[in-house]
Formats: sequence, structure tokens, C-alpha cells
Amino acid sequence: MAWMLAAGLQFALLNSVARLMAHELGPTEAQFFRYFMGLVVMLPFMLRSGLAAWRPHNIRGQFWRGAVHTTGLTMWFMALPHVPLADMTAIGFTTPLFIMAGAMLFLREPFVRARWIAAGIGLLGVLVVMAPKLSGTGDPVWMLVMLASTPVFAASFLITKALTRRDRPEVIVAWQGITISLLSLPLAIPGWVWPSPGILAWSVLAGMLGSSGHYCMTEALRIADTSATQPIRFIDLLWAAATGYLFFAEIPTVWTFAGAAIIFASTTWIARREARRR
Repeated sequence: MAWMLAAGLQFALLNSVARLMAHELGPTEAQFFRYFMGLVVMLPFMLRSGLAAWRPHNIRGQFWRGAVHTTGLTMWFMALPHVPLADMTAIGFTTPLFIMAGAMLFLREPFVRARWIAAGIGLLGVLVVMAPKLSGTGDPVWMLVMLASTPVFAASFLITKALTRRDRPEVIVAWQGITISLLSLPLAIPGWVWPSPGILAWSVLAGMLGSSGHYCMTEALRIADTSATQPIRFIDLLWAAATGYLFFAEIPTVWTFAGAAIIFASTTWIARREARRR
């Protein structure tokens, strides 16, 4: 649980940095730099231990994971300019539900009613926060494209879970950087803009946060059932509210605090249940 909480915090910080990067770079170029810099910050560790130690057992699986995740990212970024922020956030929180369903269907994980109850309560907390802000003004076609990206992201996380059976988390994160950088570069070239030194510095920070966050998430998937980690992801909304206030002076509303209380209660309850299961 602690690994997933740490991952959520780092991804919230990463989203704030990416938002700053997006003011200068196009979506696909920002995507490329985020994953390329994530690989760059890992290179000293890879060179110190020798590249042979970072060779995956299933290189085909690594490229499949990279291709699936790149597909989800591309769909998400294509729809992003056409979908209001509140609607986008609400759509994004359907991913844990797809992951939990996929874990049962494809990874043969057991159905644990408490996990689904916690996920449902967490989703309720998200809706409490987001419902007053939902605009309903987004282009229906692009909203469907964004919604279609969420099961694609879920598939990527399920592939990651399968890869942890044979490869270490750091190896999976490194190959994620390799594969997504290679696949994103052709998409970024047509609208390429050379980044300023300041944006490059933000890109390095994004790479550090992204690699570290994915390491924590992969470690969580390695040591626990996939479905056990997903109710915790709804607490990401709390991290998002905190970073929005710190970086962009976005003041949380009473609905944010009400939803946060519901999410905190659900994650605390499921964490205690999972501790007793062990």
C-alpha cells in the first residue's frame, strides 16, 4: 500500500511539471521528453552495474507493454484539448476499475468483495469532488476517445504485473523508457519545437519523478495482487488537490474536502483489511 501511495504522490508532482512543460512543447513532444529523460536519469545506475544486468527475460513483452502504453498516451493526448479538465479527471479514475476486472479475467486473481467495495466508495468520493464541475460541454467523440484510452492503460498495467514475475521493477521501468521513447519520437517529430533550457530542466525533473513513480508502482504490483493496489489509487485525487494548490494556487472547494474524507475513509478501511489478510 505504501508503494502505491508513494507512486501516486510522485505522479501528482509529475503532472504538475508536465503541465508546465505543455505551455511550450506539443503533447507528443512532451510525452517523448518525459520518458526519454526518465531513461537518461537511470543511465548512471545501468552503467554502474553493467548493461547485461538490465537485459529483460522477456524483451517481446517489454515492447508489447511499451506499444500498449504509447497507444493509450497518444489517445489521451489527442483528446486532451477537446475535453474539459473536470471531465478528463473523472474519466481517468475509471482505469482502476478496468484494472481490477482485467486482473480477475486474465491474471486469475481472486474476487475479493472488500476491494470492490473500497473501489466503489473511492469512485463515489471522486464523483463528489468532480460532479459540481462536470461541464458536459466536451466534444462527445473526443470524450469517447479519452474513455477508450482508459482500458488501454489498464492493459498496460496488467502487462506490467505479468512482467514482474520474471523481471525486476527497475528493469521494467528502464525498458519502459526505452520503448516509449522509441515509439513516441516519430509522433513528436512533425510538430517538433526545440525546448528552452528551462523546459529541459523541467524535463529532467519529470524524468526523475516518472521513473521513481513507476518504480514504486511496479514494486507495489510485484508484491501484491493487482486488485489490492487499485482502491488506493483514488487517493491520488488528494495528491492532485495538494499539488494544484502548491503549484498553481488552485484552492480546493468544500466538495474537494468532502470527497477527500470519503476517499480517505475507504482507503484506510481496505488497508486494514489487507493487513489482516496477511
